[in-house]
Amino acid sequence: MEQQHHMTPTDWARWAVPGLVWGTSFYFIAEGLEAFPAALITPMRVAFGFLTLAAFPAARRARIDRKDLPRILLLGAIWMAIPLSLFPFAEERVSSSVTGMLNGATPIFVTTVAAFLARRLPRWQQLVGLAVGFGGVVLIALPAGSGRSSWTGIAMIFIALAFYGFALNLAVPLQQRYGSLAVMWRAQATALVLTAPFGIAALPDVHFTWPAFAAMVALGSLGTALAYVTMANNAGRLGSSRASASVYLIPVVSLLLGALVRHEEVAVLSVAGCAVTVLGAYLAGRG
Repeated sequence: MEQQHHMTPTDWARWAVPGLVWGTSFYFIAEGLEAFPAALITPMRVAFGFLTLAAFPAARRARIDRKDLPRILLLGAIWMAIPLSLFPFAEERVSSSVTGMLNGATPIFVTTVAAFLARRLPRWQQLVGLAVGFGGVVLIALPAGSGRSSWTGIAMIFIALAFYGFALNLAVPLQQRYGSLAVMWRAQATALVLTAPFGIAALPDVHFTWPAFAAMVALGSLGTALAYVTMANNAGRLGSSRASASVYLIPVVSLLLGALVRHEEVAVLSVAGCAVTVLGAYLAGRG
């Protein structure tokens, strides 16, 4: 059982960093799409994340057993390359705030996949959380799905979250064995190799602007690197359960940035669905 660490104001600030940073990711993607094609967003963010994590010895120096290399390569594909590539294409069809709110359902997908892999039903509390969370997702999606293009974007987000569900279940034993930074850095290297050809092919469609480039640097160095470093440190200091709870800030931050900074229209029903989804994710994650 994890020891309960007394939370100081500094601890609360550190606890909030991963959720706050990851909540900005969908805003930065939307800003990047103003200048860069969707196919280039992912290799750029992964490259900046890879370079940032390379500065940490814990990421570089771990020795990976050969038998685990295929798992890390698979992780690079299903945790990084595929889902991170889907989000920019989705945001060409739905707003950044809707994308972020739907990401609040990530723990629901993780719990569902874990139950599938274990071939047993989740506990009753998790089942309640899954049902509540699914209802919240429907509430978010209904107002956003105003046309075929919007529903295509929503479907892309759901596919990405399903990949997250499998990836996070695969990542846990690897992170326990080698540390989260070592696994993340190597997964990023794999994702960069897989996505770079698509990014290179899209270079002729670039309409470069410095604000969009700055958004990509922030997306990669903060959202794809430093947030993971902070989460790993928080897990060691505060306990994994308490540290991971900061992910519930993601849809809130995404909603606020989309509505207040990008002036996106957000339906009241979607906001209510966001709250319901976060509640369901909380219940599903506690089981």
